[in-house]
Amino acid sequence: MDNSLNERKNNRRKFLRVSFLTGLSAVAAKTVFADIPIDPEKETGEMVTLLSPDGQLVKVAKEKINYMEKYISPEASRKGIPHRKFVMVIDLAKCKNARKCVENCQKAHHLPPHQEFMKVYLMQESEEAAPYWMPKPCFHCDKPLCVSVCPVGATYKRSDGIVLIDNERCIGCKFCMTGCPYSARQFNWADSPFLHVDQPYSPETSVPGKEGTVSKCDFCPDMIRDGKMPHCVSACPMGVIYFGDQLEDIVTNGEETIRFSELIAARSGYRHLEDLGTKPSVYYLPPVNRQFPVDRGFDHEDEINQRYKDVPYVKKMHKN
Repeated sequence: MDNSLNERKNNRRKFLRVSFLTGLSAVAAKTVFADIPIDPEKETGEMVTLLSPDGQLVKVAKEKINYMEKYISPEASRKGIPHRKFVMVIDLAKCKNARKCVENCQKAHHLPPHQEFMKVYLMQESEEAAPYWMPKPCFHCDKPLCVSVCPVGATYKRSDGIVLIDNERCIGCKFCMTGCPYSARQFNWADSPFLHVDQPYSPETSVPGKEGTVSKCDFCPDMIRDGKMPHCVSACPMGVIYFGDQLEDIVTNGEETIRFSELIAARSGYRHLEDLGTKPSVYYLPPVNRQFPVDRGFDHEDEINQRYKDVPYVKKMHKN
């Protein structure tokens, strides 16, 4: 087996062992299974007695047991994973706009092509400055303006730093969309296929969506509970995105596991629009000594490339 593949697997196992698996806590069985429908044709009537994390014996229909690791109810999703503070670091020097982070996120959340939780922008500070690619998820701010303006508590911040939306509470007022300075949220119109996914709804998966509500990047807490990376992290072929636990001071991109504080200090990490005081949980590493020419990021259909037409670099390129 290739040595780099072995090293990647070892780093991944080490990270999961040290950072996630030691702190994951289950949700009480009576909460996990309460809202899960049973297919009448598969119902046997057989009940299984389980011991919940709070020490109670709970009887559960056998048909619902398979959902234990997949389903977290809207109520239970408001409780963050204990003793965790999740953080993301994006290395702008490595990004070549491969868009695998976008595609895998869309696939996992059943999103249509025009609806993206993860977006990739072509950035250029001035005509003289060099352009670079910038992936942008929701920033899961420590002081989220979206939470403070929601009148019904549909948007909420958990103890582990993740900001979620409960579409069973959302009334579609769009106050959170107006309040978010990063344009991370989008409205769910009737033509979105993720409104019709056949599975129990949970804010931890964001699916199925609900017409007339708001949705966004959720940091994939359902994956985290299972000891896995968010879809955008595992999908990136260049190792652009690191994810981990700030309290344990450790992040990984699947290939490299490193101290969060060391990575930020050594590479001059920063947060987007820091002066707003929202304290994002997403950090960026500057696009210094970039690994790929920016031109490689245009290897996509015209609809995607048209998004970048107003960037000075693209205008100049078309003139020539």
